[in-house]
Amino acid sequence: MLRPLSHEPDLVDQVHASLLEAILSGELEAGERFTQEGLAERLGVSRQPVMQALRLLRLQGLIVDTANRRGMRVAPLDPAFVGWLYQLRAALDSAAARAAAQQPRPELRAEGEAIIAEGLAASAAGDLARLVQADLRFHLFVYEAANNPLLLESARHYWHHTRRAMSVYLRRAGTMRPVWSEHAAILDAIVAGDADTAARLSHEHAANSVQMLLGTRPTRSTTKRRLAS
Repeated sequence: MLRPLSHEPDLVDQVHASLLEAILSGELEAGERFTQEGLAERLGVSRQPVMQALRLLRLQGLIVDTANRRGMRVAPLDPAFVGWLYQLRAALDSAAARAAAQQPRPELRAEGEAIIAEGLAASAAGDLARLVQADLRFHLFVYEAANNPLLLESARHYWHHTRRAMSVYLRRAGTMRPVWSEHAAILDAIVAGDADTAARLSHEHAANSVQMLLGTRPTRSTTKRRLAS
């Protein structure tokens, strides 16, 4: 929730973090209009740190100016953008999975299964925020396993947009398809050192995910092993 902030540590960082969380969680909805003055009042701070935080959010592509430039609004999250986002994610996720699976990685089994268990628990509890965090944590786990800082940096650049898309569209849908069986299959391929399969499953997983988010018919299931969600 947006609420008054203390003045320590750095106030600009606090304002940016608070506004970023409000946008990514959907508290500030796509297209919602606001002003510097209004946000400053809600946060209990002066306009200066709000102005600097908004500049950062604009650079991140999360807010845009209104047509009359008398305020700002949360950047739209339209289907075309989500499609482009997941087209990029399919390529990056596939490359990361391939890199992670260049050799057998049995040491990754325990951590990967723990993340999957967390996702299944969040799904069973109907906790959307926890579910989104677990999903992103699994993909971060794969990127870290790839041991390629450029891949990780590229993915992180769009991480906020991915979280925002998932939060907004899943809230509208009221459900989430059982992605955890696909995560488990990707983990199996990485642990086994099967780079081709890991890359293919990761690419198909991203394609299935965007179809689910946009409400279109899913592609052929990429796995035979299903885990209850």
